[in-house]
Amino acid sequence: MIHPFEPIFDSNSRILILGTFPSVKSREQNFYYGHPQNRFWKVLAAVFKTEIPETVQAKKAFLLKYNLALWDVISSCEITDSADSSIKNAVPNDIAKILNAAAIQMIVCNGSKAFDLYQKFFADTKVPVKKLPSTSPANAAWTLEKLIAAWAIIAL
Repeated sequence: MIHPFEPIFDSNSRILILGTFPSVKSREQNFYYGHPQNRFWKVLAAVFKTEIPETVQAKKAFLLKYNLALWDVISSCEITDSADSSIKNAVPNDIAKILNAAAIQMIVCNGSKAFDLYQKFFADTKVPVKKLPSTSPANAAWTLEKLIAAWAIIAL
């Protein structure tokens, strides 16, 4: 499976958010965090105290407005459905593409698998990296309120 989306960033991006690989629902909707139960967009909207962006264009505009870059660690892999635990033969994205174009001050990984893959492929990156709790519905132990509190570090 080949990653179907381009990264979202511009020269003003300061925080790079990295997931693992798009879910089936995200691939169907042709944009990041497209599963209706994923709390990613709700969390970001709450952190920045604004409306939840609904359309792909609104989501892109939201990210750029708040100086956020968004991509995934993996460029291609074998994956069963949307299960991060099933990822095999992962090939990394070229995150230098973003790091060379923007003054990224912090990288945050959406969940343990994204963080582990980041560590595997990009351990030598000089930008500080933080593992944040996954916004996936599979991470039921984290309430929306707890996720918002944890993710608040992205509001520079």
